[in-house]
Amino acid sequence: MQDPLTTIVTEQQATESLGSNSLLESDSYSRSRSSLSENDGPHSSFSVRFRQAGGVNSIDNFARSWQRAAYFPEVLPRQHSSTTTGSDDEWATIQSEEAESQGSQRFSQYAPTHPLLDSDVEEGDGDLARPSLGRIIPDIGITGSSVDRSFGTSYGTISSRVSDATRRHAFQFHREQHAQPATSDDNERDQLLVKQVQHENGTRGDFVVGQSTIPQTIFNSVNVLIGVGLLSLPLAMKQAGWLLGLLFLTFAAVTTSYTAKILAKCLDVDRTLVTYADLAYISFGHRARLVTSLLFCLELIGACVALIVLFADSLHVLLPELSILQWKIICGFMLLPLNFVSLRLLSVTSILGILSCTSIVIMILIDGLIKPDAPGSLHQPARTTLLPDNWATVPLSFGLIMSPWGGHGVFPNIYRDMIHPRKYDKSLWVTYIFTYSLDCTMAVVGWMMYGGAILDEVTANVLMTDQYPRAVSLCIISFIAIIPITKVPLNCRPLVATVEVLCGLGLRPGMNSNDQKGLRGIFRRSSTGIIRILIVIVIVLMAIVFPSFDRIMALMGSALCFTICIILPLAFYLKIFGKEISPSERTLDWILLIISSIVATVGTVWAFLPQDLITAK
Repeated sequence: MQDPLTTIVTEQQATESLGSNSLLESDSYSRSRSSLSENDGPHSSFSVRFRQAGGVNSIDNFARSWQRAAYFPEVLPRQHSSTTTGSDDEWATIQSEEAESQGSQRFSQYAPTHPLLDSDVEEGDGDLARPSLGRIIPDIGITGSSVDRSFGTSYGTISSRVSDATRRHAFQFHREQHAQPATSDDNERDQLLVKQVQHENGTRGDFVVGQSTIPQTIFNSVNVLIGVGLLSLPLAMKQAGWLLGLLFLTFAAVTTSYTAKILAKCLDVDRTLVTYADLAYISFGHRARLVTSLLFCLELIGACVALIVLFADSLHVLLPELSILQWKIICGFMLLPLNFVSLRLLSVTSILGILSCTSIVIMILIDGLIKPDAPGSLHQPARTTLLPDNWATVPLSFGLIMSPWGGHGVFPNIYRDMIHPRKYDKSLWVTYIFTYSLDCTMAVVGWMMYGGAILDEVTANVLMTDQYPRAVSLCIISFIAIIPITKVPLNCRPLVATVEVLCGLGLRPGMNSNDQKGLRGIFRRSSTGIIRILIVIVIVLMAIVFPSFDRIMALMGSALCFTICIILPLAFYLKIFGKEISPSERTLDWILLIISSIVATVGTVWAFLPQDLITAK
C-alpha cells in the first residue's frame, strides 16, 4: 500500500485542476499501471496487459471501482480519517475505519465547525466552483478549524436548508468522526483520493475526489441491481396477473429510482457523509445507524442463502443422482477457500455476475424461440391471465417483484466515488432502463413459456424440459454455478468484519504492525480464519433449514428491500429537509411512505404463512 500523501493547493487551483476530467482519469489510470507494474515486474504478463486495456475504463479500473463500492454495508459505525504530509505533488489517500462512539464526555475538547452546522453559510458560496468537484471534508483537530466555503455538487449548497434535528445529529456525527485517532487500514480495500485545499482565508479542508467514470458508475449500479431475484419474477407474474404484476414492477422501478436520487440529495447536505448508515445517523441518531446495520446484515445473509438454494436446486435438476442437501454441502465446500481470497481479486470476478445473469435471460429467450411446441415455447404461449386466479397469492408477489431492486445500500458510496457527481442522474437513468428492460423480459418471457406450471426459479423449468438444446442447458447451469461463486464471498466480507469486531478482533485505535506479530498475531489470524469458515457453515445450514427460494426472495423483498430502498430513504429526506420540501412533493413522499409500509407489512406476513393456508384462501 502506498504512503498517504496530500497535495496542498489553493481553492482556485483546485477548481481549475479538479474540474478537468482528463486529469482525474489519467491520474487514476497511471496509479493503476504503476501498481500493477510494481507487482508484476518489468515485463508485464498477458493477463496484466489485458486488464489494463482500455485506459481509464480498463477491466482493472472497473474492478477497483467496484471494490470501493463492494464494502457498502459498513455494518459498523464508521470513522473517516485522513493522514497528510507536506508533499506538493502527490495524491492523498484516506481510509474509512470502523470505530464505535466512546461517549459524549470524550468530546468536550473538540469544537469543530462545518458548513452543515454553520448557520451563516451562504447558499451562493456553492457557486464558486464547478459542480463536478466532489465534496469537502473539513480539517478538524483538537483546536478546531472553520471551513466557510464549500464546493457545490450536483444539487448545489443546501446545507442551510436542513432541519434543526439534522444539525444536532450532524454535530454529534462530526464529534464522533474525529474523537479517535485513525486505526490501521485494511490493505484489501482500494482507497479514496484526497486533496487538501487551502482556502482564501487560510483554512484547509480535505477534498475527497471521486475516481469512478460514468461507465464504471453504471457498471457498479447495474451490478447491485442485477441478481438472482429476477429468476423468480415469472412466478410473481403468475401470482399477480398481467395487470397488477406489470403495474407493480413499474412502480418498484420508478419509486426506487426516485429514492436513489433523493439519497444523493441527502448526501449533499454534508460533504463528509459517505454511507447509507451516515444518513441514518444524521437523520435519526445513533440507534438508527445500528438498525440500518442490522438490516444490511440480514440482507446479506438472505442473499447468500438464496444463492446457495438456487445453486442446489439447479444442479439437482441436471444431476439428480445427488440430493439437494448434498449439492448445498458441495456449494459450501466450494465457498470455503473463496472466503479467504483477496477482495481485489473477487472484485475482478464480480464482472462475471452481471454477465451470468444477463446471459441466463438471453438463453431462456433463445430456448423459447427455438422450441416450436408447448410447454416452454414462445410460439405456443402457455395460458396466462390478466388478473390473478387466486387473489390470496398477490401479497407474495409484492416481495418477489421488489427483491431485484435492493441496491440502495450501495448507491451512496457509488455517488461519492463519481468523478462527476452532477451526472449521477444520467447514470441512474441508464442503469434503470437496462435493469427494468432485463427484469421485464425475464418476467414476461418466463410466464409466457410456462404459465401456471412455473416453479420457484424459471431456470428449474428450463432444465426440466428435455427438448431444449443440451449445450444451452449446460451454459445455463454454468452461469448459475458462477453467480454464487462470485457474489457470496463478496457478501460475506462485511459479515466477517462485523463478527471480528464483536469478538474483539477488529482493528483498534493505535494498532500497528507489531500487534500482528507473535502469539497475539497468530491468535488473531487463526480466529479470523475460524470466523470465515463458521460464517459459510451457518449460511449453508440456513439454506438447509429454509429451502424455498421463492419464500426467501419474497421475505427479502417485503421486509428488507421495501425498508432499505423506499421507506428509509423517504424518511431521511423528510427528516433532513422538513419544511423546505414543497407541499406537493412532501405529500407525494408521505403517500409513498404509507403505501410502502402497508405493502411491506402485508408481504412480510404472507411470506411466513404456510403454502396450504394461502392456497386454501
